[in-house]
Amino acid sequence: MLRVERGERDDQTDDLDGLDPEDPEVQAFAAHRDRMRRPNSEATVEGMLRGVDDFAQSANRADGHRRLVAVLVVALILLGVLYTIWNALAFVVTTFAG
Repeated sequence: MLRVERGERDDQTDDLDGLDPEDPEVQAFAAHRDRMRRPNSEATVEGMLRGVDDFAQSANRADGHRRLVAVLVVALILLGVLYTIWNALAFVVTTFAG
């Protein structure tokens, strides 16, 4: 449940030593501490990049149809980006070509 970001040391793991991991209060405290270590909002660039990183890591761990769905989602996103870029370039060329 506890998660350590890359490059960070988990100096507070001893806070939970000796506590029952099945206790709902301990789980709530661990979740709260995890959220406090990740203060960036999802509405910021850093938060969105963290979401992309989480997606990439989970897609790399996935097997079978879940991995196929993840690859399909990425392919659709890339197709959408390429379509948008193509339309923008076509607009620029037709605008300047007259």
